[in-house]
Parts: sequence; C-alpha cells; structure tokens
Amino acid sequence: MILKSLKIAALSVTALLLVLVLSVNEWSSTEEGELPSKTAVVLHAINNNIINLDIDIEVPDFFNGGDSGTGSGESTFVREDETFTSSDGEEIPLRIYRDTEAEDAPILLYYHGGAFLEGYGSLETHDNVLQELASRTGATVVGVGYRVAPEHVFPKAVEDSYEALRWAEANAEELGGTTDQLVVIGDSAGGNLATVTAHMARDNDGPDIAAQVLYYPLTTFQDVALPSRQMYDSGYYLLSRYVMEKARSEYTPKANMWEDPYTSPLEADQLEGLPPALILTAEYDPLRDEGELYAEQLHEAGVPVQTVRYEGVMHGFVSFYEVMKSGEQGLLQTSQYLQRIVAEEEDLGSEEFLVQVQEPPTGMERVREEAEAYAIAAFLIGQSTLQALPGWE
Repeated sequence: MILKSLKIAALSVTALLLVLVLSVNEWSSTEEGELPSKTAVVLHAINNNIINLDIDIEVPDFFNGGDSGTGSGESTFVREDETFTSSDGEEIPLRIYRDTEAEDAPILLYYHGGAFLEGYGSLETHDNVLQELASRTGATVVGVGYRVAPEHVFPKAVEDSYEALRWAEANAEELGGTTDQLVVIGDSAGGNLATVTAHMARDNDGPDIAAQVLYYPLTTFQDVALPSRQMYDSGYYLLSRYVMEKARSEYTPKANMWEDPYTSPLEADQLEGLPPALILTAEYDPLRDEGELYAEQLHEAGVPVQTVRYEGVMHGFVSFYEVMKSGEQGLLQTSQYLQRIVAEEEDLGSEEFLVQVQEPPTGMERVREEAEAYAIAAFLIGQSTLQALPGWE
C-alpha cells in the first residue's frame, strides 16, 4: 500500500511538472520569436488578468547571489502629496519623495506613462517607480499628475508638465534640492512629456535642465512605417495599435497637432541645445524604433545621448523591476547615469551613434530568473485552477 501511494505521488508530481514545463513553453512561443521565460509568464499573468504582480517570489537560497541592489532598508525618505495651481487656475497633483535630511539634492520631475488617457496611468500606477528612484538616487522625486484626455486635450498635459518644472525650480530649497540639477524623466507617454518639457525649457529660456531620461518614449504621432510598430502592436506586449490610435484621436484630435514638435519631438526641426539624454528601449515594443530614431536625431544635433535596447523584454518593463531583472537593471543604469550628471562628467555620449544592447541575464542571474519564472508559473496555474472551480470568487 505504501509503495503504491509513493508511486501515485511520484506520478502526480511528474504530471504537474510536465504541465508546468509545457505551459511555460507555450507562453514563451510567439509569432515574433521565443520569449525569455520570465517575460513570458509576466505577460501571461497580465494579459489574462490572473493576478496582481505585486507579489513576493520565494526561491531557494541557492539562487541568491548576494545583495540585489533594490534600495531597501532604513531611510529618511518621506512621501508628500502636494498640488500647484496651473496658469489656468487648476490644481495639479504632485507626489513627492524626498530625504528630509538632504540639502542640494538633484530634483527629478517624473512624468508617468498611460497613453495621455484617463484610466491608463497615474501617480498611483507608477508610485513604486517614484519611490525606487528616490531611494536609489538620493534625489527628490516629484511625480506630476498632469491632466489627460479625453477631458483635456493637447496642449494641457504639456503645459502642466512644464509648469511643474517651473514650480520645482521655485520651490527647490523647500524640497531639499538644487536648481543646478533639475532632471526630467518619464516612461512611454511620460517619456514624450519629459523630452517635450526639455524642448519648452529651451525655447522659453529655462529652467535649465541637467538631463533627460526617457523610458521607451512615444516620439511621434505621425503614421511612420517603422518595423517595431508593425511587429509588436497586437497588445500582447502591453501596448496596442488600438490604444495608440485612441491616444492620438483623443489627446490630439486635430491632424495638424500630430506634427507639432510639442507632441511629436521626432518631427522637430531644431534639436540643438537640449540636455543630455539617456534613452532605454525594449525589444518587444511598438515604440522601440521611434525611441532609437529620436536618439539618433539627438546625436546628429550634437546632444550627448546614451541609448540602450533591453533585449527580451516588453513595453513598460522598468515598472516590473520587482519581478524582472531587466527592470531592476534599468533603474540601476538610471541611477548610475544620474551620478555622472551630478559629477558633471562630459563624456555622456559617443562620437558615433550606437544603440547599446543589454542582453537578458546570464549565468547565475539567468538561473535565478528561470527559477522565479517557474515559481510564478506554478502560482499562476494554481490560481487559474482555483478560479475555474464552482463558487470561486
């Protein structure tokens, strides 16, 4: 009887492992190529609305190679929710993370992604990134709750973004920061607003911006035939053609807005005089090519630019830094870049334009990523099974 029970148990475990392996293999196989396991399971979870990915993944200590550099631990950082009054009398929300003991800290203006649309992104959806940037860099981070479509069309988001910069400059001392190190940073639609804010600051004689950091930015509303827009626009990689077209029709409802340099910086005639830029793109992202093309144009205009394509990941990967090593690496690279800005290094770009390639994790980091991927996959399969049971809520 005991031997029979052991055989049944062994067969059950084998069957479960087989289901797990086959599931991950299936999720990893796409028309565009074979995805890394971690990317595949994260996308599966998101696209199937199975779980909130704000979970702790436990793996054996064998896989922990030391400090992960997450910036955790005791700190004197505080969160403050503030507002400023826009030029047309509206109250614009700000979320501030700062070190109460800091003096003359850099000030990072962060513009969240979300397709310029209500319900697609907010200070809440990007709160983890705001916190992590503050913790890693020691900077005062000011998240800007700019107004969005359909209620507010272009140029409201742009005006709010620029006026937030002016507000930060005027309140730098109270923020524990310095006007000498103002930085604009944003992801996706927010990456667009970050660099457009840099354009406006240049065009309006200030404030001076020390650097711009753009995560997978949207750089043009024009119908440009770019391979990445055609290959990865299904929505599976977290950004669809439908959403991009919806953003264009609601944020920029008039066709003449699409070529305005304050909506489409890729179409700008003058890029000279903009601050140094760090631009991160993702392999599986419809916005990949336009981000890299914008970087090339900045380089040609004499703007120091560092461009890095992260292989094996999708649009929005930095926001998933808790579960994706590439996202954590993106934040680390941002922190290192800002250290160079603070140190006023001059070699922030290369003589010839190039797109650096950040490969997926290798060695023990890859082993850890695979272990975590299968741990997440097992959890997802378990959740799906439970949700399929009668009476499950």
